[in-house]
Amino acid sequence: MLKAVGLATSAKNMYSYLGWEQEFFVVPADLYKARPDLVNCGRTLMGKLPTRNQQMDLNYFAPVPEKVNQLMNTVQAEMMKVGCPIAVKHNEVAPAQHEMSPIYCVANASADNNVLFMEIMNRESARMGLMTLFHEKPFAGINGNGKHANWSIGTDTGLNFFYPGKTEEHAKLYVTALACLAYGLCQHNELVRCSVAHAGNDHRLGAQEAPPAIISLYPGQLFEAHVDSIIAGGDILGYKAEKKMQTTGCAAAMPVEAPTEDRNRTAPFPFCGNRFEFRAVGSSQNCSFPIMVCNTIMASGMAALASLIEGGMSHRDAVADMFKQNRHVIFTGNGYSKEWPVEAVKRGLPNLVTTPMAVATWASDKNKALFEAMKVFTPEETDARAEVMYEAYVTTLRVEGETLVHMIDTGIVPACAKDLEKYKGFAKLAGGREALYVGVVEETEKLKNLLAAPHKEHLADEANYLCEQLKPQMEAVRALVDQAEGLLEAGLYPFPTYEALLYSHHH
Repeated sequence: MLKAVGLATSAKNMYSYLGWEQEFFVVPADLYKARPDLVNCGRTLMGKLPTRNQQMDLNYFAPVPEKVNQLMNTVQAEMMKVGCPIAVKHNEVAPAQHEMSPIYCVANASADNNVLFMEIMNRESARMGLMTLFHEKPFAGINGNGKHANWSIGTDTGLNFFYPGKTEEHAKLYVTALACLAYGLCQHNELVRCSVAHAGNDHRLGAQEAPPAIISLYPGQLFEAHVDSIIAGGDILGYKAEKKMQTTGCAAAMPVEAPTEDRNRTAPFPFCGNRFEFRAVGSSQNCSFPIMVCNTIMASGMAALASLIEGGMSHRDAVADMFKQNRHVIFTGNGYSKEWPVEAVKRGLPNLVTTPMAVATWASDKNKALFEAMKVFTPEETDARAEVMYEAYVTTLRVEGETLVHMIDTGIVPACAKDLEKYKGFAKLAGGREALYVGVVEETEKLKNLLAAPHKEHLADEANYLCEQLKPQMEAVRALVDQAEGLLEAGLYPFPTYEALLYSHHH
């Protein structure tokens, strides 16, 4: 592509870069071990939120708890020993939630560093009597964990494709690169969604502080206007990513320098100054998989642009054509809004809200052809990857369902019986306890029946069955169990509460 557009023609190699932002929860190890759901599933399958959770943003703006700070300092030192300097460590929005991020580097090394980080974090947590939770949604009702993947590509001559720069060459390359990226995200939209599809992430995408399952591109509102100008016949040049002075609204504080373009936290793929942040990546994932997909779709866009130019189209017209054909993938509005899914349908963008829906698109003929053309996967390897994704999903949901039944039968039901016994002869004081507790048993029986049903012959059918039948029933059971937790006499609830898990190690 560079040869076709006459930019950076001296470059001999291309590199992909990655900077990950790893979110996680830290909880006391003894309480973790007393929760079968955390031990077996990595997330809580029941649990009532404490009265104070994240509604006042107290955790984000508070000092890091001393014990967690010691843990993060230790991990930071250990990561430096393996050549990965950690640049950021801070609290996150939810109580007991935190984040650490390194200085970004070549994607292959960065992905390996992330795996090392997770291993070291688990090891050092255990030594301090803590446990780190990397699941995407360990606790219902508060923020989940992401692994935001800050991704860029560049040449061995130092040109970053996603940096607008101050020279004409930088500016042309930036606009050209975004035309290729828009093509990749639009033409291979389902593929990008598949790269972040797994059981844990289904609980996170579209909830609290996470992007929706709709894959769109956010290049900034000013650049969106520039795209429309190019489509209308305007020049490639003209977009300036200048800084602006942002007022704080406080008379005692000076304005601060900020990018002209907003960093849209509601978007799955927003522009961040010199990179794009793939915010939909789940915290437990190996980030090499989604980054591989990003590189592949970008290469596809670059190949498509080169073909247009080599076919006789001018550089400007080729970029304009790419933007015109893929304009509908660019969205600069509020990704959290109720209107966006409706608008996405009108634009023809898929909304694959569950893993089975996403994985069903993975091994399409179109995707097989792409992977084979880019020498990433053979058709057989693409099929195998789909099977692995289905199997992981099926196994996860069955383990979760069986764990929930076990916790209810051996913990919740006996606790409910003991609690109800105390109200013999005091029906008015008991209130709706008996009906609620019986409801827990009845709904759990339905869950057992769903788990006992014969397995489907094909993994895809089994995944859909568990997603459409088992998962909603688990949620129905949980709703009743969480209500029961709010009525049980203090001390009868058989597992560590959310309040204990989230706060007890902060002092």
